[in-house]
Amino acid sequence: MSEELNNQNNVEPEAEAPVIATPEETSPVEAPAEPVEPAVEPAPQAAAPQPQVIVQRERGFAHYVGFALLCVLCIAFYFIPGIALTFAISLIPGISLGAVAAWTFSAIFSVIAWAIFKLKIKGIKKSFYFYIGLCVFVTILLIAIEILTEETNVFAKIVSLLCGAS
Repeated sequence: MSEELNNQNNVEPEAEAPVIATPEETSPVEAPAEPVEPAVEPAPQAAAPQPQVIVQRERGFAHYVGFALLCVLCIAFYFIPGIALTFAISLIPGISLGAVAAWTFSAIFSVIAWAIFKLKIKGIKKSFYFYIGLCVFVTILLIAIEILTEETNVFAKIVSLLCGAS
């Protein structure tokens, strides 16, 4: 019995639409015989995936040499605070560093500089930005020293220090 009541309650009476006379029905001229269909866009169907052809150029030797140079420059830029400090230490008379020692000291000094920023500044992202700022500042400082003092040859001496030349 309850099912019959539920079915009676769920059945909605159909509302009758009011009949309104349109101009087409009242005019004596007949409309064209072809019915006008409303523009209905078909539902997008899942198309089969089309095969993709990827054309890849073969890279030349210059591409790999350029990439290696960029990697070396990025590493040198990251270690520039330590490199500058190592260079300043190597200018002291009587101290001579080999290439391995110069890179090791540069890496240690740079990591210490970054650790100081990390301890003083909350957040690794913010401390990294400040360290990159320090790298830019030291680079600008070295460029200024190179330009202002013509006989120092800062970058030539740094390269020779890191390569192990005397």
